[in-house]
Amino acid sequence: MPKKIVFEPATEIKVTGIIGFLKRKVTAYGTGAKVTCPKEYLGKTVYLVIVNESWEFAKEEIDDKGSEQQE
Repeated sequence: MPKKIVFEPATEIKVTGIIGFLKRKVTAYGTGAKVTCPKEYLGKTVYLVIVNESWEFAKEEIDDKGSEQQE
């Protein structure tokens, strides 16, 4: 049985020493959800920041043919 994740609501966060950040869409995965992340971050500590806005399609999600990538 998966362990329950504790969610800590906050309106501000300060993080130092970051390499960068990604903006991704959360998608369904079985009975849960996932966020796609590049393999180069395997084994790294990551933070998922949840914002109160709907997902907006980003340019980097368009493949060379101009269609949305499947996730």
